[in-house]
Amino acid sequence: MTGGLIDGKAIAKTIREEIKASVDNLKQNNNKTPGLAVILVGARRDSQTYVRMKKRACEECGFMSFGFDYPDTVTQEELESKIKELNNDDSVHGILVQLPLPGHIDQNAVLNLVDKQKDVDGLHPLNAANLSSTATHVGVEKLDWSDFNAVPFHIPCTPQGCIELLDRSGIELKGKNAVVIGRSNLVGIPVAMLLMHRDATVTIVHSKTVNTSDIVKQADIVIAAVGRAHMVKADWLKPGCVVIDVGINSVDDASKKNGYRLVGDVDFQNAKEVVALITPVPGGVGPMTIAMLMRNTLNSFKRS
Repeated sequence: MTGGLIDGKAIAKTIREEIKASVDNLKQNNNKTPGLAVILVGARRDSQTYVRMKKRACEECGFMSFGFDYPDTVTQEELESKIKELNNDDSVHGILVQLPLPGHIDQNAVLNLVDKQKDVDGLHPLNAANLSSTATHVGVEKLDWSDFNAVPFHIPCTPQGCIELLDRSGIELKGKNAVVIGRSNLVGIPVAMLLMHRDATVTIVHSKTVNTSDIVKQADIVIAAVGRAHMVKADWLKPGCVVIDVGINSVDDASKKNGYRLVGDVDFQNAKEVVALITPVPGGVGPMTIAMLMRNTLNSFKRS
């Protein structure tokens, strides 16, 4: 058996097209446009690449894009002043601070200062608290976790993208055994909460877990988000399971012009012979993260 691919590029393209159609309609009826502000500190090539991709996605979706670039010597006060300014700017509906920040910056203080309504990364503690609540209602209205547009707060982009990939691939979550590998605040914890809200039975495994491979073997759905190249072996996986590989790791490859290639946390070549569906790396989760950022910004605009 050779598993099928979950094509994150194609799904993300469809979502961007849906967003563009919605934005065109808003412009026609209200003459208003969603706006995303991106703050970049320093000259890290990876961060610069990510920011360019986000700006390009803004253009594709018809958003206004505001870029604010600072040297890595920027002060805490300068960053916080800009965020306060953007919080009060009605043309800005989403604020994204590209991480990581330099060591002399209090990263949590910066992120916590972003207005939670404009926190399109979903990292504000109040947004995280809303996601982590086991309450099934907000006020008297029951939340529909099958429709992210109906959730009245921002959900982190990568975890949201993982669930969207499963949904658009026709994977039923209710009652399924799901294992999340990794417990980070950026991916592991929020994606586990999203799976729980969709009535999956969720286990999180991490660096201190005993018999990790045995636990993973029980999973109908595996989400790997640990940042270790090819950590998850084919014999860890239950035949016919579905795998979402969040990891992006570089490994040496002399055949490549730049001397390396990108791989996931899962041993893709061998795993695809066992699974029903799997995301490739690159081309799986990565494009979805940016598509979800666009959707969060659009939802922020609609709620403003």
